[in-house]
Amino acid sequence: MSVGILSTGMYIPETYFDAQQLAEMTGLPEEVVRTKLGINRIPVPGKDDHTAAMGIRAAREAIRKAGIDAKEIDLIIYIGEEHKEYPLWTAAIKMQEELGAHHAWGFDAAMRCGTTIMAMKVAAALMESDPDIRTVLLAGGYRNGDFIDYGNERTRFMFNLAAGGGAMILRKDLGRNTVLQGDIITDGSFSEDVVVPVGGTMQPLTEESLRDGLYRLDVLDPEGMKMRLAQRSMENFLKVIRGSLAKSGYTDADIDYLGILHMKRSAHDYVLGQLGLSDDQSVYLDDYGHIGQFDQILSLELAERQGKLKDGDVAVLVSAGIGYAWGAMTVRWGPE
Repeated sequence: MSVGILSTGMYIPETYFDAQQLAEMTGLPEEVVRTKLGINRIPVPGKDDHTAAMGIRAAREAIRKAGIDAKEIDLIIYIGEEHKEYPLWTAAIKMQEELGAHHAWGFDAAMRCGTTIMAMKVAAALMESDPDIRTVLLAGGYRNGDFIDYGNERTRFMFNLAAGGGAMILRKDLGRNTVLQGDIITDGSFSEDVVVPVGGTMQPLTEESLRDGLYRLDVLDPEGMKMRLAQRSMENFLKVIRGSLAKSGYTDADIDYLGILHMKRSAHDYVLGQLGLSDDQSVYLDDYGHIGQFDQILSLELAERQGKLKDGDVAVLVSAGIGYAWGAMTVRWGPE
């Protein structure tokens, strides 16, 4: 059995913050926003750009591009964020109804910005184990920028958080765009470094905590996290990339395209350099920022559009998410 990417879809809001606006909001020089943070602009949600709704728009685009009826979908995995229309709500079931995927069942999955890679592994395993699952839709939305306080220097590395929706349709024995093997690392020593400190059972949301601006993402141990990340992050990026390649029967030398999340330019360049890749073998998302777990889908679409991804290419999709988690998935593009 093999699993292939039948189609993808993206939804990008029409509203943006540009580098100048971010500079004014953060107090950083515009040149630092552009060159160090690697941001020309980021999409931000408009009035009707709710999290699952953006995923539904992306899913409709993926279904259109695939040329299928939504009733052909057997399973929907919501891969968007917990921050969505309602708390304690299974968004995949709403997607099922809105898309008319009446023969599907659905569930929500979460691994922060590593969710797409994780869900591709889960979907492939479910297709292998269940003969009734042939076509799987992964879809969701992201707008965690709602939780960013641009005056908080501790969260400066998250000033790139943007908004949008993404979708990917996987099909069993498709015969093209074959999903090979993935690799994931999680490190629980970072699990409580980046959190929203109020609004959960530890510290329920109160009028006072809202007034004090605590219902925002924050870094509880900024110096400790910075030191530990410096020791492990770049190493773990390379480990998962090489782990995914090795399981798929490839090495660094076989990579034709790297679909990697948005991060600061120096980190992006470091990973490319360590793998012996050129700028032409990736797309830097400086006009989009970090749309969470949808960076990999966006990168694939941009690579096709720009002629950087062609039949026979080996592509590696790369993610990282707070928690911390690093993931990679190797895909052989084009016909088998």
